[in-house]
Amino acid sequence: MQMESQMEAVKVEGFGPDSEVEDLGRCVDEISTTVSRLEQRVNDVEQFYLTTDNMELTITKSASAFKEKVKEKQLTGLEKQQQEASQREAAALKRMQELMRQFATILRQITQHKWAHPFMHPVDVEGLGLHDYYEIVQKPMDFGTIKSKMEAKDGTGYKNVREIYSDVRLVFKNAMKYNDERHDVHIMAKTLLEKFEEKWLQLLPKVAEEEKRQVEEEAKAELDVKLAQEAVHANMAKELSNELCDVDLQLEKLRQIVIQKCRYEKCRLKRKRNLGQLSPDCRRKILVRL
Repeated sequence: MQMESQMEAVKVEGFGPDSEVEDLGRCVDEISTTVSRLEQRVNDVEQFYLTTDNMELTITKSASAFKEKVKEKQLTGLEKQQQEASQREAAALKRMQELMRQFATILRQITQHKWAHPFMHPVDVEGLGLHDYYEIVQKPMDFGTIKSKMEAKDGTGYKNVREIYSDVRLVFKNAMKYNDERHDVHIMAKTLLEKFEEKWLQLLPKVAEEEKRQVEEEAKAELDVKLAQEAVHANMAKELSNELCDVDLQLEKLRQIVIQKCRYEKCRLKRKRNLGQLSPDCRRKILVRL
């Protein structure tokens, strides 16, 4: 607005030559500043579309005003999606907790079996003199450790049912690996593993269905975020296009003003030159008439 007012002043009020030049210079400087700012914003939008696989906005520090505008628009566009994502995560967590509860029932049935006692606590390697145990068993596991991890509230617990399933199998696999096939512990572990696998197969369809659902929901959430960011930048591009059109209009106005001034100055100089070519008598007559 200030630049347009200055151009109107140059055009209408008839400043002196020096004042007009200074005013036009200020208009040019302001347009140049605006163009530089718009150029940076165009680069930011262009950079986004060149890196569509990057989910974070890559906006330079020099475009702070544009960055704030993007943030504002993102908040309005993404707040709803973030809320929906939180609701989906809460629902998924609730479903997974239900699956864990059902798995805990299976685990309880296995641990209550009369042959489960050798697997309830960590192997007493020193007490039993099993000096080569850690050379054969790389990752010891027992039901006491599994139970503690299932009940953990500090974030170190199991995230899903398959993690628990893997550790339960590890308990029996370790026993079968370390002990000979004819050893009682090997036979007990193999028998309990078979019983456990039978019960697991009953729960597996529900686990697979939930895992598939979570993968689909995560993919949809990522796509929604990407589409929202693209929509934000599409709006930014539209606004930039409008501002660039305004700059073009201002440049055209400035060009017309300069053309008018040049024509006026050309005519003035021509009249002055023609007047100088007249005889003194003619000049006196013209001055008398004026």
